[in-house]
Amino acid sequence: MTHLTDLVYRLYARNLEKALPTDSLPRHVGVILDGNRRWAHQVGAQSETGHRVGADKALEFLGWSEEVGIPVVTLWMLSTDNLRRSGDELTKLFDIICGVVEQIASLDRWHLRLLGNLSLLPDQVQQRLQRAVAQTRTGSPLTVNIAVGYGGREEITEAVRNLLLEKAQEGATLETVARELSVDEITSHVYTAGQPDPDLVIRTSGEQRLSGFLMWQSTHSEYYFCEAFWPDFRKIDFYRALRDFALRERRMGK
Repeated sequence: MTHLTDLVYRLYARNLEKALPTDSLPRHVGVILDGNRRWAHQVGAQSETGHRVGADKALEFLGWSEEVGIPVVTLWMLSTDNLRRSGDELTKLFDIICGVVEQIASLDRWHLRLLGNLSLLPDQVQQRLQRAVAQTRTGSPLTVNIAVGYGGREEITEAVRNLLLEKAQEGATLETVARELSVDEITSHVYTAGQPDPDLVIRTSGEQRLSGFLMWQSTHSEYYFCEAFWPDFRKIDFYRALRDFALRERRMGK
């Protein structure tokens, strides 16, 4: 029965993939990887197990994205709010995140970037992440943003702060900066500067909120909320999200 189920699943996934309109796929997919801890509790395991299975799923998801030709993927692995968790859980979570980033880097397939305020992380964690990212290839057809120590409000605050400091170094007065400040200038200072804004944002676990994910960049994003916990997210769930995106009429405010 299991073999038959697997066969049916593979055939269904293949048919879904063939039906995807390649000219209407998102250029940038953002993912809120939600539900690792609840999945672990559901199966009677420790939170650490959920995080580890979730990390494996993230690697699997990148393979799916590469297969269908998505150019940019942003995975939100650790928020600034998550940093308030217990020390023991955070220590294990830091190690899991570093481990999956190092594993991705070792594949030498994708270009990695870090999004977030790394200064909020322990020095050793910062060093491991930065060392792994520095090893990745810049000419890859897939860019992977790892959002860690990330918060949407913090990102916008940091973007404006850096912009003001840059203008001050140029000798501009605060009054001049306020008068001439533009959306494009702030956009050029957010973490994803130079990348397309996310066309599609996926959140797992049934929660229907954004929690501040890519607040500045997601003005015209389409959202897809999936009931499955992140460790249970399947390729067909991804294809369904892409199919749903392709069927939407995107007016972009017009």
